[in-house]
Amino acid sequence: MDLNSAAIKLEPFLKNGANLDFSKAVPRCLNLKATPSIKANARYFDTPEWTSQYLRYCHRDEAFKARWTAAVGSLDGKVVVDIGCGPGNVFATLGGKPKALIGVDVSAGALEIARKAGYEPLVADAHDLPLASGIADIVIVNATIHHCDDMAGVLREAARLVAPGGILVTDHDPQLGAWNFKGPGLWLWKLRLHIYAWTKKGFHRSPTEQACALASEIHHRPGDGVTREFFESVLIPFGFKVELYPHNHLAGIDALSHHGRAKFKYRIGQLLSGINPNSPDAALSLMCRASRA
Repeated sequence: MDLNSAAIKLEPFLKNGANLDFSKAVPRCLNLKATPSIKANARYFDTPEWTSQYLRYCHRDEAFKARWTAAVGSLDGKVVVDIGCGPGNVFATLGGKPKALIGVDVSAGALEIARKAGYEPLVADAHDLPLASGIADIVIVNATIHHCDDMAGVLREAARLVAPGGILVTDHDPQLGAWNFKGPGLWLWKLRLHIYAWTKKGFHRSPTEQACALASEIHHRPGDGVTREFFESVLIPFGFKVELYPHNHLAGIDALSHHGRAKFKYRIGQLLSGINPNSPDAALSLMCRASRA
Protein backbone atom coordinates (compact mmCIF):
# COMPACT_ATOMS: atom_id res chain seq x y z
CA MET A 1 0.00 0.00 0.00
CA ASP A 2 1.34 3.42 -0.99
CA LEU A 3 1.78 5.36 2.27
CA ASN A 4 1.06 8.67 0.57
CA SER A 5 -2.15 7.19 -0.84
CA ALA A 6 -3.28 6.10 2.65
CA ALA A 7 -2.57 9.56 4.04
CA ILE A 8 -4.44 11.27 1.20
CA LYS A 9 -7.51 9.05 1.66
CA LEU A 10 -7.70 9.49 5.43
CA GLU A 11 -6.66 13.14 5.71
CA PRO A 12 -10.10 14.70 4.92
CA PHE A 13 -11.63 12.77 7.82
CA LEU A 14 -9.03 13.42 10.52
CA LYS A 15 -9.49 15.92 13.32
CA ASN A 16 -6.98 18.73 13.80
CA GLY A 17 -3.85 17.54 15.57
CA ALA A 18 -4.46 13.85 14.87
CA ASN A 19 -1.22 12.02 15.60
CA LEU A 20 -0.85 9.21 13.06
CA ASP A 21 2.06 7.08 11.94
CA PHE A 22 1.83 6.32 8.21
CA SER A 23 5.12 4.41 8.08
CA LYS A 24 3.48 1.08 9.00
CA ALA A 25 1.60 -1.27 6.67
CA VAL A 26 -1.59 -0.01 8.33
CA PRO A 27 -1.78 3.64 9.52
CA ARG A 28 -1.70 3.81 13.31
CA CYS A 29 -2.90 6.43 15.78
CA LEU A 30 -0.10 7.07 18.27
CA ASN A 31 -2.57 7.90 21.05
CA LEU A 32 -3.59 4.24 21.36
CA LYS A 33 -3.33 3.13 24.99
CA ALA A 34 -2.57 -0.55 25.43
CA THR A 35 -5.01 -1.50 28.20
CA PRO A 36 -5.40 -5.22 29.06
CA SER A 37 -8.64 -5.46 27.07
CA ILE A 38 -7.11 -3.74 24.03
CA LYS A 39 -4.11 -6.08 24.21
CA ALA A 40 -6.45 -9.09 24.39
CA ASN A 41 -8.48 -7.91 21.38
CA ALA A 42 -5.35 -7.18 19.37
CA ARG A 43 -3.86 -10.56 20.23
CA TYR A 44 -7.03 -12.41 19.27
CA PHE A 45 -7.40 -10.77 15.87
CA ASP A 46 -3.67 -10.73 15.15
CA THR A 47 -3.78 -14.54 15.26
CA PRO A 48 -4.43 -15.53 11.62
CA GLU A 49 -6.16 -18.84 12.40
CA TRP A 50 -8.66 -17.26 14.79
CA THR A 51 -9.29 -14.24 12.56
CA SER A 52 -9.91 -16.29 9.42
CA GLN A 53 -12.32 -18.50 11.36
CA TYR A 54 -14.13 -15.43 12.66
CA LEU A 55 -14.40 -13.96 9.15
CA ARG A 56 -15.81 -17.18 7.71
CA TYR A 57 -18.35 -18.08 10.34
CA CYS A 58 -19.15 -15.19 12.68
CA HIS A 59 -21.59 -12.40 11.71
CA ARG A 60 -21.81 -13.58 8.11
CA ASP A 61 -25.13 -15.47 7.92
CA GLU A 62 -28.24 -14.49 5.95
CA ALA A 63 -30.10 -13.36 9.08
CA PHE A 64 -27.24 -10.97 9.89
CA LYS A 65 -27.24 -9.60 6.34
CA ALA A 66 -31.02 -9.10 6.29
CA ARG A 67 -31.05 -7.42 9.69
CA TRP A 68 -28.23 -5.00 8.88
CA THR A 69 -29.59 -4.20 5.42
CA ALA A 70 -32.93 -3.29 6.99
CA ALA A 71 -31.19 -1.11 9.59
CA VAL A 72 -28.70 0.82 7.41
CA GLY A 73 -30.11 0.62 3.89
CA SER A 74 -27.70 1.05 0.98
CA LEU A 75 -24.11 2.08 1.62
CA ASP A 76 -23.76 3.47 -1.91
CA GLY A 77 -22.38 7.01 -2.04
CA LYS A 78 -22.14 7.24 1.75
CA VAL A 79 -19.23 8.00 4.06
CA VAL A 80 -19.14 4.96 6.35
CA VAL A 81 -17.06 4.47 9.49
CA ASP A 82 -16.97 0.94 10.93
CA ILE A 83 -15.64 0.99 14.50
CA GLY A 84 -14.20 -2.32 15.65
CA CYS A 85 -14.46 -3.64 12.11
CA GLY A 86 -12.15 -6.61 12.69
CA PRO A 87 -11.45 -8.37 9.38
CA GLY A 88 -14.31 -6.49 7.72
CA ASN A 89 -17.30 -8.77 8.26
CA VAL A 90 -20.01 -6.13 7.89
CA PHE A 91 -18.99 -4.75 4.50
CA ALA A 92 -17.85 -8.16 3.26
CA THR A 93 -21.42 -9.29 3.94
CA LEU A 94 -23.42 -6.22 2.88
CA GLY A 95 -21.38 -4.99 -0.08
CA GLY A 96 -22.06 -1.74 -1.93
CA LYS A 97 -20.16 1.28 -3.25
CA PRO A 98 -19.62 3.73 -0.39
CA LYS A 99 -18.03 7.11 -1.07
CA ALA A 100 -15.54 6.30 1.68
CA LEU A 101 -15.25 3.28 3.97
CA ILE A 102 -13.02 3.66 7.03
CA GLY A 103 -12.40 0.62 9.22
CA VAL A 104 -11.09 1.19 12.74
CA ASP A 105 -9.70 -1.56 14.94
CA VAL A 106 -6.88 -2.24 17.40
CA SER A 107 -5.61 -5.21 15.37
CA ALA A 108 -3.36 -4.42 12.41
CA GLY A 109 -3.61 -8.06 11.33
CA ALA A 110 -7.39 -7.94 11.08
CA LEU A 111 -7.22 -4.60 9.26
CA GLU A 112 -4.92 -6.06 6.60
CA ILE A 113 -7.77 -8.47 5.78
CA ALA A 114 -10.37 -5.67 5.99
CA ARG A 115 -8.35 -3.68 3.45
CA LYS A 116 -8.75 -6.52 0.94
CA ALA A 117 -12.52 -6.30 1.45
CA GLY A 118 -12.48 -2.60 0.57
CA TYR A 119 -11.84 -0.76 3.85
CA GLU A 120 -9.44 2.11 4.38
CA PRO A 121 -7.89 0.75 7.60
CA LEU A 122 -6.83 2.65 10.71
CA VAL A 123 -5.42 1.29 13.96
CA ALA A 124 -6.99 3.40 16.71
CA ASP A 125 -8.67 3.26 20.10
CA ALA A 126 -12.48 3.46 19.97
CA HIS A 127 -12.36 5.48 23.20
CA ASP A 128 -10.33 8.28 21.55
CA LEU A 129 -10.70 8.34 17.78
CA PRO A 130 -8.51 10.61 15.63
CA LEU A 131 -11.46 11.26 13.31
CA ALA A 132 -13.27 14.61 13.04
CA SER A 133 -16.81 15.12 14.31
CA GLY A 134 -19.75 14.90 11.92
CA ILE A 135 -17.92 13.20 9.06
CA ALA A 136 -20.03 10.08 8.57
CA ASP A 137 -23.39 9.33 6.99
CA ILE A 138 -23.32 5.90 8.63
CA VAL A 139 -21.39 4.78 11.71
CA ILE A 140 -21.32 1.01 12.27
CA VAL A 141 -20.41 -0.52 15.62
CA ASN A 142 -20.92 -4.28 15.42
CA ALA A 143 -19.93 -6.66 18.24
CA THR A 144 -17.60 -4.00 19.64
CA ILE A 145 -18.98 -2.01 22.58
CA HIS A 146 -18.87 -4.90 25.05
CA HIS A 147 -15.18 -5.41 24.26
CA CYS A 148 -14.34 -1.87 25.42
CA ASP A 149 -13.45 -0.71 28.92
CA ASP A 150 -15.80 2.30 28.89
CA MET A 151 -18.91 1.35 26.92
CA ALA A 152 -20.55 4.76 27.34
CA GLY A 153 -17.37 6.55 26.29
CA VAL A 154 -17.09 4.49 23.11
CA LEU A 155 -20.75 5.07 22.25
CA ARG A 156 -20.26 8.82 22.71
CA GLU A 157 -17.23 8.74 20.39
CA ALA A 158 -19.23 6.88 17.77
CA ALA A 159 -22.10 9.36 18.09
CA ARG A 160 -19.70 12.28 17.67
CA LEU A 161 -18.81 11.11 14.16
CA VAL A 162 -22.38 11.07 12.84
CA ALA A 163 -23.31 13.93 10.50
CA PRO A 164 -26.72 15.62 10.73
CA GLY A 165 -29.19 13.32 9.01
CA GLY A 166 -26.85 10.37 9.51
CA ILE A 167 -27.34 7.17 11.47
CA LEU A 168 -25.48 5.12 14.06
CA VAL A 169 -26.17 1.39 14.18
CA THR A 170 -24.83 -0.99 16.82
CA ASP A 171 -25.51 -4.68 17.23
CA HIS A 172 -24.31 -7.93 18.77
CA ASP A 173 -23.73 -6.52 22.21
CA PRO A 174 -25.16 -8.81 24.91
CA GLN A 175 -28.39 -7.62 26.48
CA LEU A 176 -28.07 -7.64 30.26
CA GLY A 177 -31.44 -9.28 30.88
CA ALA A 178 -30.62 -12.24 28.64
CA TRP A 179 -27.26 -13.16 30.10
CA ASN A 180 -27.86 -12.56 33.80
CA PHE A 181 -27.52 -16.25 34.64
CA LYS A 182 -27.89 -17.42 38.21
CA GLY A 183 -27.89 -20.71 40.12
CA PRO A 184 -27.94 -23.79 37.84
CA GLY A 185 -28.01 -21.54 34.77
CA LEU A 186 -24.75 -19.89 35.86
CA TRP A 187 -23.21 -23.33 36.41
CA LEU A 188 -24.08 -24.31 32.82
CA TRP A 189 -22.65 -21.00 31.55
CA LYS A 190 -19.32 -21.74 33.22
CA LEU A 191 -19.35 -25.31 31.90
CA ARG A 192 -19.73 -24.29 28.24
CA LEU A 193 -16.02 -23.68 27.58
CA HIS A 194 -15.10 -27.15 28.82
CA ILE A 195 -17.73 -28.57 26.46
CA TYR A 196 -16.29 -26.63 23.49
CA ALA A 197 -12.80 -27.89 24.29
CA TRP A 198 -13.98 -31.49 24.75
CA THR A 199 -16.16 -31.70 21.62
CA LYS A 200 -13.83 -29.59 19.44
CA LYS A 201 -16.93 -27.74 18.19
CA GLY A 202 -17.73 -24.05 18.29
CA PHE A 203 -15.35 -21.15 18.78
CA HIS A 204 -12.78 -20.84 21.57
CA ARG A 205 -11.89 -24.52 21.47
CA SER A 206 -8.36 -24.36 22.86
CA PRO A 207 -7.52 -23.06 26.36
CA THR A 208 -5.33 -20.35 24.84
CA GLU A 209 -8.07 -19.08 22.52
CA GLN A 210 -10.61 -19.27 25.33
CA ALA A 211 -8.43 -17.24 27.68
CA CYS A 212 -7.76 -14.59 25.06
CA ALA A 213 -11.41 -14.30 24.06
CA LEU A 214 -12.59 -14.06 27.67
CA ALA A 215 -10.03 -11.35 28.40
CA SER A 216 -11.41 -9.32 25.49
CA GLU A 217 -15.13 -9.72 26.23
CA ILE A 218 -15.13 -7.71 29.42
CA HIS A 219 -18.84 -6.82 29.41
CA HIS A 220 -20.16 -10.17 28.16
CA ARG A 221 -20.79 -12.08 31.35
CA PRO A 222 -23.58 -12.66 33.87
CA GLY A 223 -24.55 -9.39 35.56
CA ASP A 224 -23.16 -7.25 32.73
CA GLY A 225 -24.31 -6.08 29.30
CA VAL A 226 -26.21 -3.31 27.53
CA THR A 227 -29.72 -2.06 28.27
CA ARG A 228 -32.33 0.24 26.76
CA GLU A 229 -31.47 2.83 29.41
CA PHE A 230 -27.80 2.69 28.48
CA PHE A 231 -28.36 3.62 24.83
CA GLU A 232 -31.00 6.26 25.55
CA SER A 233 -29.02 7.98 28.30
CA VAL A 234 -25.96 8.36 26.04
CA LEU A 235 -27.56 9.15 22.67
CA ILE A 236 -30.64 11.25 23.38
CA PRO A 237 -28.54 14.16 24.79
CA PHE A 238 -26.69 14.19 21.43
CA GLY A 239 -30.01 14.82 19.65
CA PHE A 240 -30.53 11.29 18.37
CA LYS A 241 -33.83 9.51 17.86
CA VAL A 242 -33.14 6.08 19.37
CA GLU A 243 -34.77 2.89 18.13
CA LEU A 244 -33.95 -0.35 19.95
CA TYR A 245 -34.51 -3.87 18.70
CA PRO A 246 -33.91 -6.77 21.07
CA HIS A 247 -33.35 -9.89 19.00
CA ASN A 248 -32.03 -13.41 19.05
CA HIS A 249 -29.33 -14.25 16.57
CA LEU A 250 -31.47 -16.23 14.14
CA ALA A 251 -33.78 -13.24 13.56
CA GLY A 252 -33.23 -11.46 10.25
CA ILE A 253 -35.27 -8.55 8.95
CA ASP A 254 -38.05 -9.58 11.35
CA ALA A 255 -35.76 -8.52 14.23
CA LEU A 256 -37.01 -4.98 13.62
CA SER A 257 -40.52 -6.08 14.58
CA HIS A 258 -40.09 -9.20 16.75
CA HIS A 259 -37.23 -10.58 18.82
CA GLY A 260 -37.47 -14.17 17.61
CA ARG A 261 -36.43 -17.28 19.47
CA ALA A 262 -33.04 -18.21 20.96
CA LYS A 263 -31.35 -21.56 20.53
CA PHE A 264 -32.31 -24.27 22.99
CA LYS A 265 -29.09 -24.08 25.02
CA TYR A 266 -29.68 -20.41 25.87
CA ARG A 267 -33.33 -20.98 26.72
CA ILE A 268 -32.41 -23.75 29.16
CA GLY A 269 -29.85 -21.54 30.89
CA GLN A 270 -32.40 -18.74 31.16
CA LEU A 271 -35.13 -21.00 32.54
CA LEU A 272 -32.74 -22.35 35.16
CA SER A 273 -31.90 -18.71 36.09
CA GLY A 274 -35.52 -17.63 36.50
CA ILE A 275 -35.52 -15.66 33.21
CA ASN A 276 -38.53 -15.88 30.89
CA PRO A 277 -36.89 -16.90 27.57
CA ASN A 278 -39.88 -15.65 25.56
CA SER A 279 -39.64 -12.05 26.77
CA PRO A 280 -37.94 -9.24 24.79
CA ASP A 281 -35.59 -8.68 27.75
CA ALA A 282 -34.30 -12.23 27.25
CA ALA A 283 -33.29 -11.65 23.61
CA LEU A 284 -29.55 -12.21 23.36
CA SER A 285 -28.61 -8.96 21.58
CA LEU A 286 -29.90 -5.40 21.57
CA MET A 287 -29.59 -3.64 18.21
CA CYS A 288 -29.60 0.17 18.36
CA ARG A 289 -30.48 2.34 15.37
CA ALA A 290 -30.05 6.00 16.19
CA SER A 291 -30.72 8.78 13.69
CA ARG A 292 -29.38 12.31 14.12
CA ALA A 293 -31.72 15.16 13.32
